Amino acid sequence: MKIYFFGIEDWEKLHIERKLKEAGIEGDIKFTKEPLSIDNVDLYKDADIISVFIYSKVTKEVIDRMENLRLIVTRSAGYDHIDVSYAKEKGIYVAYIPGYGNNTVAEYTFALILALSRKFKPMIDRTARGVFSREGLMGIDLLGKTIGIIGTGRIGCYVARLAHGFGMKILAYDRTKKKEIIEKYGVEYVGLEELLMRSDIVTIHLPYTKSTHYLINRFNIKLMKLNAMLINTSRGAVVEIDAVVEALKEGRLAGGVALDTFEAEEVLIEEEFLRRDDIPAIKLKKAMEAYYVLHEDNVIVSPHLAYYTKDASERILDIAVDEIKHFLTEGKPVNIAQ
Repeated sequence: MKIYFFGIEDWEKLHIERKLKEAGIEGDIKFTKEPLSIDNVDLYKDADIISVFIYSKVTKEVIDRMENLRLIVTRSAGYDHIDVSYAKEKGIYVAYIPGYGNNTVAEYTFALILALSRKFKPMIDRTARGVFSREGLMGIDLLGKTIGIIGTGRIGCYVARLAHGFGMKILAYDRTKKKEIIEKYGVEYVGLEELLMRSDIVTIHLPYTKSTHYLINRFNIKLMKLNAMLINTSRGAVVEIDAVVEALKEGRLAGGVALDTFEAEEVLIEEEFLRRDDIPAIKLKKAMEAYYVLHEDNVIVSPHLAYYTKDASERILDIAVDEIKHFLTEGKPVNIAQ
């Protein structure tokens, strides 16, 4: 059995090797720091099982090159980087990792909200330069503010839990209403437009699909309050970056914008992209727009860190190994992408 792990850091390799041994999984096991792509797939085309992260692009062409492939395990909750439909056609299971970082991402979301509400970015910059003036650093309380949560899955529900603890009014938008958070935290489900109009803070917790592409766009972003705050710790293309840049230039979203993920983020995050001359012009444009907003005092951009704690990372690796074990012993993984 040939099992290849892509996008693996040194400490992750050690952790996975220990978990594989505990699970009794043996075979030809390889680890690489690079993501899987059409450019390197021929080096790994004999794999039976692969585990990838979001920067690997498991396209139809990649799948066709891997004739022995039987299982793809993505170490993420989202799986839009994999051609799941084609994998199904080929009889290949795709497993994903739900629930590994409900509290992790929710905590980071509130870290961003607090950082914007108390103007941490300009404050830290000033004090680092020896400037201790309070001018322009007046913040806001979260108590009594209205937070709009777009997407009330595991993470969104945990955000509601934290917001309730801060004494906030909570609006939510989702196709499915969660009775538990309505009863526990007083969540009010409303339509998307109403949520945008009424919320002081809008935070997004949705997977990326065709239906969520540019869910926040240059048209509906204009519905938001002038001093509203926008947080995205979900997937980049759920928010149209052009719309955010336009809003900031016009003085809207004055409460601040925090993007842990944004369109074409790999151009800025992954060093290998910076050395390539074949980056599509549109992707480079999106990356440069994100780079523009990076310099604003009321904007925080982070390199896809919301999930990135040691605790959550270890849970991801443990679940990935469990999925492989379940496939080998039961014939299919537990969490199958649809």
